Amino acid sequence: MSVHALETTTVTALVEDATAAPSMHNAQPWRFRFLRAESTIQVYSDLERAMPRADPTTRGLHLGCAAALFNLRVAAAHAGWAARTELLPDPTEPRLLARVRLASPEFTGDGAEDATGNGVEEDLVPLYPAIRRRHTSRRPFTDEAIPQAIKDALSAAALLEGVRLLFPDAWHVHTLLDLVHDAEGRDALDAAASEELRRWTRVGAEESEKANDGVPEYAFGPRKLYGSGPVRDFAGRGMGPGRETAVFEKAPQLAVLGTVRDGPRDWLMAGQAMERVLLQATLDGLATSLTSQALEWPELRWAVRDPQSAMGFVQMVLRLGYGPAGPGTPRRPVDEVLAIS
Repeated sequence: MSVHALETTTVTALVEDATAAPSMHNAQPWRFRFLRAESTIQVYSDLERAMPRADPTTRGLHLGCAAALFNLRVAAAHAGWAARTELLPDPTEPRLLARVRLASPEFTGDGAEDATGNGVEEDLVPLYPAIRRRHTSRRPFTDEAIPQAIKDALSAAALLEGVRLLFPDAWHVHTLLDLVHDAEGRDALDAAASEELRRWTRVGAEESEKANDGVPEYAFGPRKLYGSGPVRDFAGRGMGPGRETAVFEKAPQLAVLGTVRDGPRDWLMAGQAMERVLLQATLDGLATSLTSQALEWPELRWAVRDPQSAMGFVQMVLRLGYGPAGPGTPRRPVDEVLAIS
């Protein structure tokens, strides 16, 4: 396959897979540019979709864009392309988060490598079916324990991206749940936070059906009757008494994803690791959701970390378990996020 075979239809398909990634409030804060002459896809942040109240440093925005970057790598590997990825390639353009150069590998006796020695990332190929199956679930999970072998494999997946994934013990889980509860109370009393959340919710059948971003009503999940599963309630107080209620798990199974440092490069590494873990968990039959409420308050974020661990900064808390998968949420058309030059 020649490098010249990288046509518009191929690039469009790769970017469509990339945009299946999760992002904060499903804001989809990414843009892509394909440089035809260089066979390169650039990944940009879309600051018009930033959240100044909940994400003032754009840490969460970087995580979402990095998750899309990881999906792009998986899709490229599945299609047989060797991808050479460079993070933050231009110090003068902070919105340019990554550059992915694609090449048709030359097959040798030692495996698939391109001219720079970078081959197809074969270990990513098995993850591809999970890109479309992975959905955030805001429904109750069972209390069935996740086998240790699966936990170990998920931690190993994060390490492949240079990031640590830890499964906290009972006392740390209790602390995390207290912090999430504290953050929920703060959000409810913060008018700016409530307004920002409303901006990204799509209430009503007609609005949900037309939406191409945000969290539609059908993905809110039930209101918690009791239980400890940490799930953000996008409905707030705005939905009537007819909304479904449910009993959530008593002992949520949480995982903490973290990095040694806390800058844009670390956020991009963490976002790729997060998506790698989510895709692997999906293949392992787990339902997943992300919990970031406590990380959105600077005075709470420091307490999320286990002081006995070597993890410097927590970037995301994952909720994992056995239960119903979440519904697919809307995505922006590719022609809105992809430019070709």
